[in-house]
Amino acid sequence: MRKINIFDTTLRDGEQSAGVNLNFSEKLEIAKQLERLGMDIIEAGFPAASPGDFASVQEIAKTVKNSSVTGLSRSIQKDMDAAWEALKDGAEPRLHVFIATSPIHREYKLKMSKEQVIEAAVSSVKYASAKFPIVQWSAEDACRTELDYLAEIVEAVIQAGARVINIPDTVGYITPMEYGNIFKYLIEHVPSINKVQLSAHCHDDLGMAIANSLAAIEAGASQIEGTINGIGERAGNAALEELAVALYTRADHYKAYTNLKLNEIKRTSNLVSKLTGMIIPPNKAIVGRNAFAHESGIHQDGVLKEKTTYEIISPELVGVSSNAMVLGKHSGRHAFKTRLEELGLVVTEEEMNKLFATFKELADKKKEMTDDDLVALVLEEKLSKDQRFFELVSIQIQYGTNQVPTATVTLSGCENETIMEAGTGAGSIEALYNTLEKCINDSVNLLDYRIQSVGAGRDALAQVFVKMRYKDIETSGRGLAQDVLEASAKAYLNAINRVIFLKDQASVLM
Repeated sequence: MRKINIFDTTLRDGEQSAGVNLNFSEKLEIAKQLERLGMDIIEAGFPAASPGDFASVQEIAKTVKNSSVTGLSRSIQKDMDAAWEALKDGAEPRLHVFIATSPIHREYKLKMSKEQVIEAAVSSVKYASAKFPIVQWSAEDACRTELDYLAEIVEAVIQAGARVINIPDTVGYITPMEYGNIFKYLIEHVPSINKVQLSAHCHDDLGMAIANSLAAIEAGASQIEGTINGIGERAGNAALEELAVALYTRADHYKAYTNLKLNEIKRTSNLVSKLTGMIIPPNKAIVGRNAFAHESGIHQDGVLKEKTTYEIISPELVGVSSNAMVLGKHSGRHAFKTRLEELGLVVTEEEMNKLFATFKELADKKKEMTDDDLVALVLEEKLSKDQRFFELVSIQIQYGTNQVPTATVTLSGCENETIMEAGTGAGSIEALYNTLEKCINDSVNLLDYRIQSVGAGRDALAQVFVKMRYKDIETSGRGLAQDVLEASAKAYLNAINRVIFLKDQASVLM
């Protein structure tokens, strides 16, 4: 059985998904959960991209101790210097440096010859190796690169000090057999190949990211890169939860394993979904809500008699529990705190006091508080506490089929002043958002609005996700409440507050 290292790029490639905009606290929360999942390597971001990216990578490197934290860098010294400053305090700092190698990239993007690309690659790896104990080198668009040239540049960077060689299918173009053959070719034609680990990074443009990743393992790769829920640019990356469970379930075939704690998969998937606003399709393998549902009568009959007739994976394996504890209005502080600890939710004493008060208030309105409710409640508190410039005090909505929808809103402003406004719209949400726009006294362009329930039942909590453009910045926000309109208002203000926080941070850094 071969050990396969798992390289998670949810916080870098995953955050490049259209519409995803994670803030500092959200990235840190995801990183801590990835560590609990048992991720070998966490790519925390691109430190040279922005002051915000640098700060989040630096904090993740300081916080995470059981996973190696890495950052992306172009083959440019200032990028590598920024990455070192961000990562140097990590438990095992490593650099992920790349340069494009395919003819189309060399000609149109880099405008460099083959020799110039090799020179740049070797120079960057030598420079990085003087700082970082582990340097991973990637050939961008490797799968459309001439094989003999790919072998030549791989040998050159190994000699320069690279310890991991990544062969990405950058545009999701290749097929499993072709991809496996690239790895076999490199193993046969690169003299120093036994000195490094081979890594696969697959995109899902043709729906073959997982198939290609598994083909790479069969051909000799010992590291796989991907993201939770398969998020990422365009059609996304290889979904790491699918890969890990495939290797576990078909260990007889692949003869390989990972160190991931499979029972943390569902929790990690839900967290990434909530914080990115990217809803998991019901039919998504491993983590979709229908993954273990049986509708057909024949299937139901078989499962009732013997689960393995139609279930090759047990729900419990990936952390889907059928007997989640339910708390109610009579539950005490000790039971509440214990359940949070069992769910892996770490909160301070100050946060606990506020959360328990909110819990008791909600429990009076809701018959039962499920694990999903508790997780949503904690995330709402932890991830918005430092960004409350505008706070919702009260809203009142008047709506009738023969009336003009009207909203009255009271906010606490940035200087703790009270702001009151009223407005109308074609519907309740439009009336509410028109009024909030008047409250902040600035124009806002709403780009997306989504709502989903947390759990089931008439008294389920509502979670609203919005995307908007405010002060020429595209931002997103989330809101949680039992009432849909209140959740909508909170989501709107959360998005506005993010921009204010971002601008405050930028002014401090300057």
